[in-house]
Amino acid sequence: MAGTLYIVPTPVGNLDDMTFRALQVLKSVSLILAEDTRTSSVLLRHFEIDTPLRSHHKYNEHEQVQGIVRQLEAGVDIALISDAGTPGISDPGFMLSRECRRAGVDVVCLPGATAFVPALVASGLPCDRFVFEGFLPPKKGRRTRLAALAAEPRTCIIYESPKRLPATLMQLVEYFGGERNAAVCREISKLHETIHRGTLAELCEYFSQNNPKGEIVIVIEGNAEAPRTSRPENIDEARGDKPLSKYARKQLAKGPTSD
Repeated sequence: MAGTLYIVPTPVGNLDDMTFRALQVLKSVSLILAEDTRTSSVLLRHFEIDTPLRSHHKYNEHEQVQGIVRQLEAGVDIALISDAGTPGISDPGFMLSRECRRAGVDVVCLPGATAFVPALVASGLPCDRFVFEGFLPPKKGRRTRLAALAAEPRTCIIYESPKRLPATLMQLVEYFGGERNAAVCREISKLHETIHRGTLAELCEYFSQNNPKGEIVIVIEGNAEAPRTSRPENIDEARGDKPLSKYARKQLAKGPTSD
């Protein structure tokens, strides 16, 4: 019987954010794959977890992934963790999850910590519809991506390093306009967590004079003037050549419902 790959979120700041289920999984599996064993060793020692630890990061995942899948196929249960947050969200994890799916190996992702969700909810900006971009391309394709996001009607979420934050805010002012509301969230769930809210122009001015430290999440108001996608005249256009069932056609024709 094949083993299971457990994707286990770890705290982005406060160690008390660790869940009981995450601790149980990390103690029960045969191996833990960690983005940085030095960082993860601190976490495991704190919770008295002595499960064997192996390094698994973006620089070695290509050469390791097939061997890990073979271990799982042989019946070994393995957990994957990152330095902080949920593996696969701007951290290694996608490749291993994809290869497990292809091999028919079960993948179980535990709910848990990630920086962008509390940043979004605490920002005071609409959080019913949003787009998460992670880190923007550092060079190639960056301006194209910024231009596309400037027209996005949903709230946008971007990760950034403190060193690049002032320059990124200047670009956001250039592409989004200085009047767009935003929030810069720093050190989520840590002792010195701060959230600066204002227009992009105000935030750009503030961080040009105040050097930020720690992990950064930028939350940006969507473009209120972006056109909404209209419903097609012919309902079947929404599905191409594949016809809708009678029930689906009836429900779609009613339009959106309210709670």
